[in-house]
Amino acid sequence: MNEECLICGAKLIYLEHAEPMECSLCHKNEQSRTKCSNGHYVCNDCHINGLDSIMNVCLSSSSKNPYDILSSMMSLPSCHMHGPEHHIMVGAALLTAYRNAGGNINLESSLAEMITRGKEVPGGSCGYWGACGAGISTGIFISIISGADPLSVEPFRLAHLMTAEALKAIGTVGGPRCCKRDSFLAILTAVDFVKDNFNVEMIKPKISCNYSSHNNQCIGIRCPFFKS
Repeated sequence: MNEECLICGAKLIYLEHAEPMECSLCHKNEQSRTKCSNGHYVCNDCHINGLDSIMNVCLSSSSKNPYDILSSMMSLPSCHMHGPEHHIMVGAALLTAYRNAGGNINLESSLAEMITRGKEVPGGSCGYWGACGAGISTGIFISIISGADPLSVEPFRLAHLMTAEALKAIGTVGGPRCCKRDSFLAILTAVDFVKDNFNVEMIKPKISCNYSSHNNQCIGIRCPFFKS
């Protein structure tokens, strides 16, 4: 069954306005614009339930290729076809490859910060904010490695430019959302950006998608990673 609702597999419904929802797993009450056609709702915290595994993948990797690292995380049982876990994994893969390519960061503390910030970007931000969480994740990555904050000058500039370039790449391909496609586009954009602005050269991969058959909304040949 192609993945939609994590509870029953039914089609997801996206609402124009947020409504009170109770998570079907942890029973937390919150506002959301997403539920399945059978009424189930899964909150962001329950959707992102493999944070220790994400940390372990990154801390044990010596790869300079962020796609390889991201692929390892995507193969985890806790990673779904779509979901806010990608808002963390993109930045985590980039932090790991950046460190392995010579970037001067403390990887463990940087990953912990990536998780904290990435968890704040909700599912559905691509459609409701006009800013895909995978693209935002690249900006968080740049913010962490440059030490950006609201009062910084050059790091502030770089973090915004990174997010803008990633979102432009994602928006140019267009919708509907695919968390895999958007994550791949974000990573490719970030590899070039880091090389040009930080003089650290990660490996830029050639990507061919293995997830088309799992995505009910796959755009086929319009996707740059589609296997014809």
